[in-house]
Amino acid sequence: MKLLLVGANGTIGSAVYKELSHDVEIITASRSNSDVEVDITSPASISRMFEQVGQVDAVASAAGAAHFGFVDEMTPEQNLIAVNSKLLGQIHLILLGLKYIRDKGSITLTTGILMDDPIEKAASAAMANGGIRAFVQSAAIELPRGIRINHVSPSMLEDSIEKYGPLFQGFEPVSSKRVGLAFRKSILGAQTGQSYYVY
Repeated sequence: MKLLLVGANGTIGSAVYKELSHDVEIITASRSNSDVEVDITSPASISRMFEQVGQVDAVASAAGAAHFGFVDEMTPEQNLIAVNSKLLGQIHLILLGLKYIRDKGSITLTTGILMDDPIEKAASAAMANGGIRAFVQSAAIELPRGIRINHVSPSMLEDSIEKYGPLFQGFEPVSSKRVGLAFRKSILGAQTGQSYYVY
């Protein structure tokens, strides 16, 4: 199996790589220091990536940025960070990459706990997460050629406590292993239209 892992250098991407690298051929993609470079906010960059990589059995996205800030201080431009990156960036991976995914392949996107358990400063991130969840549920009933689509929704990872811990007061961090297993289930399993919550 050949897996294209987008956002491979991040915390979640690293967890996915560690979980699956012994079982599948992984092509890493990110803005730098990967097998292929991609900026998911750019449809042209996404198209170039798929042209370079060619046919794959699965695409997993662990990419997507969002602005964290209070709603009453947020500008439309700041909100567009999540729209253009985590929301549209991941959706464009599907729209532009579908023809490169082999029959009965799979797509796995990343959402997050903030759409279900809100915290201050995270409305924009929650919006993107919820949009991806709705898209996955709807797209699952019409993807062609037996291609499956799911999303993984993790809480804050243990590896991210230092960076995000002050925002996630009272949240129990989850292990990278649990997040990696959720991606394994999505990529190597048989389900589609599913939400894999790692809370």
